[in-house]
Amino acid sequence: MNTAERLATLNRIRKLSRLMDTSIRIPVIGFRFGLDPIIGLIPGAGDLISTGFSAYIIYLATRLGIPRQDLKQMIFNVALETAVGAVPFVGDLFDAFYKSNIRNLAILEKHLVVVEPEISEQTEVSEVATPVSVS
Repeated sequence: MNTAERLATLNRIRKLSRLMDTSIRIPVIGFRFGLDPIIGLIPGAGDLISTGFSAYIIYLATRLGIPRQDLKQMIFNVALETAVGAVPFVGDLFDAFYKSNIRNLAILEKHLVVVEPEISEQTEVSEVATPVSVS
C-alpha cells in the first residue's frame, strides 16, 4: 500500500469513527455521541450492525500494520462495548459514553505517530481537495 492509499485508509477510519461516536452534539451541554447508540436501539440487530462497523475499522487498522498488542486492545474495546451494549437501554447509554471507535482511533494514531509521523500528521484536508465525480 502506497502513502496515498495509507492516508486515504486512515482518513476513512477517522470519518467512520467520528460518525459512529461523536457526530452529533447536544447544544448547551456540548455532549457528543454518534450513530452507535442510536443504531443500538434497534432490537436485536442494532448491536450487531454497530459491531460490524467497529470490526471494519479494526480491519482497516490491520491494513495499516497495527501491532498485535494494540490490535488486542482494539478488539477488547469493541468486545466490551458489544457485551455491555447488549443490555437494553443501559447498554445504549454505555455506548454513548464509552466510544470504542474513538478509543481505537486514538490507539491507531498513537502507533502511527511513532511509525509513520508523516501520515499521522496529515489531516482530512487532502481528501477534501480531491475532486469527486457525480454520475
